[in-house]
Amino acid sequence: MNEIIQTSLPFLWPELTLAVTFVFTLFLQFAFKKAPMRSGYVALAGFLVVFFLLGTQGGEEVSVFGSMLAVDSFAVFFKYLIIISGILVLGFSLQSEEIRNNAEHAGEYFAFIVSMTLGMFLMAGASNLLMMYLSIELVSLSSYVLAGYLRNVERSNEAALKYVIFGAVSSGLMLYGISLIYGLTGALDIYGIREVLASGAIMQGSWAYATLVGAVILIIGGFGYKISAVPFHYWTPDVYEGAPITITAYLSVASKAAGFAITIRFFKVAFLNTISPNGTWEILEGMNWELIIAVLSVLTMTLGNLVALWQDNLKRMLAYSSIAHAGYMLMGLVVATDNGITAVMVYFVMYLIMNLGAFYVVMVVAQKTGSEDIDDYRGLAYRAPWIAATMAVFLVSLTGLPPTAGFIGKLWIFAAVLSKPGFVWLAIIGVINSVISLYYYARVFRNMYLRQGEEPQPIAFGNRSIAWSLLFAVPTIVLGLYFGPVLEWAKNSVTLFLR
Repeated sequence: MNEIIQTSLPFLWPELTLAVTFVFTLFLQFAFKKAPMRSGYVALAGFLVVFFLLGTQGGEEVSVFGSMLAVDSFAVFFKYLIIISGILVLGFSLQSEEIRNNAEHAGEYFAFIVSMTLGMFLMAGASNLLMMYLSIELVSLSSYVLAGYLRNVERSNEAALKYVIFGAVSSGLMLYGISLIYGLTGALDIYGIREVLASGAIMQGSWAYATLVGAVILIIGGFGYKISAVPFHYWTPDVYEGAPITITAYLSVASKAAGFAITIRFFKVAFLNTISPNGTWEILEGMNWELIIAVLSVLTMTLGNLVALWQDNLKRMLAYSSIAHAGYMLMGLVVATDNGITAVMVYFVMYLIMNLGAFYVVMVVAQKTGSEDIDDYRGLAYRAPWIAATMAVFLVSLTGLPPTAGFIGKLWIFAAVLSKPGFVWLAIIGVINSVISLYYYARVFRNMYLRQGEEPQPIAFGNRSIAWSLLFAVPTIVLGLYFGPVLEWAKNSVTLFLR
């Protein structure tokens, strides 16, 4: 045991640094009682150190702690997405009036962001079903507290309660699925599960095969809860609306990225037979999970887009938009090729920039107007032209129109699906859903540019707010025109440790 620990720890400096940062951030809550927001700078410093330490994991393809965690280029890619999101969200938090007005507990707020980030890092590399469950629980328990951070706001309390209830249900489903998998295979690490399934013994028995399919569906429930896939999405709109905007932004990007990382690793490793030279996966005979994922993808993108049409609260609209984007990204997993996963990874880079940018604009506008309603964005282009212009860029990108980053993300997803024989119908449904999404994004655009507001006075945004909005808007356009480095990074990071 000591030997395993000694050989494993050198590969986990980023995770260890996050653990130390969590302890320091929580402790400094008591040291900075008169200035609790300083804990945010400690957490930010820790995140910056972790960002640079991730370079120590680059190029590694190892399994540590007895096949509990994999350290590979795939995990490192998603860890970079998570830590970049964390750094930006901490920057949001230090500007947020919601957090400053409840600053007496800011130390705990920043500490739980760190612990949630640690859980996401573990999710990205988890290669054992128990580690997958424990890492998801670490993220969930931290996010339950953060969703209810605004204790004096009724909708925040409601969001936290609903989050806990749905989280408990999904955890129970996942644990039951794990128990069935263990009963069938006698293994918990996904490499051992693959070896047992590859022997064909389970596939030959009708009851055993039916149990395996049921177990996989139950485990998908746990994963689907993290990525907001239908029908495991019910918590998303209420939590996104009730939580502080900063936490909503973090959940919409980082938590979803970690959820996709753990889902992709589970399916690619546990049910993989071989990988052909062209990057196509040969799935174990008799296990047609691509169709299950395809159905989830269709349900997720369709419900997300249709329900978003009726939303008047912009945070709630972006919540359903986030559900729809999860459906688009699931299309890449259906393809069952390295190109499909590369498309998902490219999509996440683009999604990170445009979605965080949209939530930042919602935050600063809400701080000036006291409202998150779409109708209160009327005339924003005349009252705050710079902020409105950046929001327009994010909306165009979220729709998937050129020349923005969102167009590139959807282009690669659809191209990957069209390369999969028999799934042209899925691409067609994806395109139809993109057209539907144009309506509710255009509604915000129309209010900003084509309708006059009741308040004609300009809204004064500081240089910092304008600079931050441009920090997201400029890359959203640049990556729509020059995306080569992102694509190359994703292609080089698609390899998983398979043992």
